Amino acid sequence: MIEVGALRALRSVAALGTLARAAEELGFTASAVSQQIKRLERQVGVPVLAPAGRGVVLTPAGQAIADSAPEVFQALERCAEAAQSVSEGAPRGTLRVAAFSTAIRGLLAPVVPRLAARCPDLRVHLTEQDPDEALHSVGAGTADFALVHDADGLLPAPLPSSLAQRWVHTDVGDVVMSRTHPLARLDAPLGGAALAGHAWVTSPPGTVCHQWFRRLFAEARAEPDVRHLVDDFATQVSLVASGQVVALIPRLARPPLGEDLIARPLRRPPKREVHAAWRRSAEASPAIRVVLAELGPEVTDLSGGHLSV
Repeated sequence: MIEVGALRALRSVAALGTLARAAEELGFTASAVSQQIKRLERQVGVPVLAPAGRGVVLTPAGQAIADSAPEVFQALERCAEAAQSVSEGAPRGTLRVAAFSTAIRGLLAPVVPRLAARCPDLRVHLTEQDPDEALHSVGAGTADFALVHDADGLLPAPLPSSLAQRWVHTDVGDVVMSRTHPLARLDAPLGGAALAGHAWVTSPPGTVCHQWFRRLFAEARAEPDVRHLVDDFATQVSLVASGQVVALIPRLARPPLGEDLIARPLRRPPKREVHAAWRRSAEASPAIRVVLAELGPEVTDLSGGHLSV
């Protein structure tokens, strides 16, 4: 009989292309993953991997096994969730959550203490990951639950049929400034014309927040006066406190401003939608249900169904 660990190792190698990357994802050494693959080959009687440059590829037999793996994992997960559900439905064990940094700060950090008080037998393990990586982790079984965003309002990539998701939050960007700054004297919400001619600290190119910033000045004739490129929002706030610059900061990422700073809304604020994602085979999980309940009272599957919590 094929061992579950060997099957998981093959699926990870298939997704990542090398034994080393699969080992890193699974938390093993490359040698241990190699041994699992060799054990799988002895069990099925045919090679499942073949060398390809510096990596490996699946043989036709290996691909056939990998294609069947999700059904096996889902069946096993349903068995475990059924056992937990009939045991008074009490969340217990470890829930592995992958999320982007500002979701951890703004959404999960307030929830974790409440979960600890409500579910003393449940341990929540948080890992910071970008949305694409987080969805991969949930699909691969190395995470149980993820918070992802839609990349600055763009249509998100289609979810695999094995995953479900629901909307949990809309994150909005505001302009943060000193109370003595000229912008603080203008009526809110602020328009694009009011923002021109002021000095800024903003997130580096390649980040969602830099895309937000560039969009503010998309129709401006002159380039904005960017004095600093800083990825850390707490550092941005420290620079804003000097009174020399202002910053565009998402509400989820915004640290406490204190008495000397204020946040002003924009006339056309940048937004991003935050969704929770989990494997459909784990929908009966008491742990997932209680986290969803803490994040919001109604759980709606994007396929149109509703999940009671």
